[in-house]
Amino acid sequence: MSVSIDIREESGVRTLHFGSEWTQGAMRIARPWNLELDYTKEMMASLLLRDESHFPRKVLLIGLGAASLTKFLYRNQPLANLTVVEIEPGVVAAARQFFKLPEDPKRLKIVIGDGAEFLANSDQSYDLILVDGFDANARAGVLDTLPFYQVVRAHLSGEGIMAVNLLGHSRGFKDSVERIRSAFDGRVLTFPSCDSGNAIAFAAAGEPICISMDDLKDQALILKKEIGLNLLPTLTRLEQAKTCKGGMLEI
Repeated sequence: MSVSIDIREESGVRTLHFGSEWTQGAMRIARPWNLELDYTKEMMASLLLRDESHFPRKVLLIGLGAASLTKFLYRNQPLANLTVVEIEPGVVAAARQFFKLPEDPKRLKIVIGDGAEFLANSDQSYDLILVDGFDANARAGVLDTLPFYQVVRAHLSGEGIMAVNLLGHSRGFKDSVERIRSAFDGRVLTFPSCDSGNAIAFAAAGEPICISMDDLKDQALILKKEIGLNLLPTLTRLEQAKTCKGGMLEI
């Protein structure tokens, strides 16, 4: 069933809505390649979790929205090949018309379809899988189920990482985290909720991730200098939440 797509602009920021007040994506018109929403920046903390030699080369994004993550990776990870699966054709059209989604079939493949079905039928593995798909009522549906997370894990490369946007309503997202924990044998870390209520969970396959907060800050400074992405506030919130025992991030 098609959704009602609504484009709004306020204070220099263009936003995407599915016929409701929920913001499905945003772009600052003066800086179209930057990440505007905090949760999208936090999803890119995945770039801190492996050393530079393992920066993602094959990336799958489930859910396009306003194409913020797609454009950011396209601009800042020039060696990465991106596949985006979006269930609603109108979202792709809106991203091209209003949010500057690039057309580059060599590096950026857009698939219209169900993200869970696409992955289940794929024989590809990915270094990074970003899951950010919601309907007009901010529900993730099949994208927040144990079978889906199990399929994601099966399609991660040896150094692969999944980052998923969890939007907690009145019940929070505890059940979602438990499903991820089950699928990944406990290898999950949830960052503290943003002001918007979004929380990003990271899960990993392959080699264990074990990085000191000091090293993470050093890497964050490099990212800030090289591509303008400031993850230092995210790391500060992570420290304050005391979820990294002994000053070590482990997944």
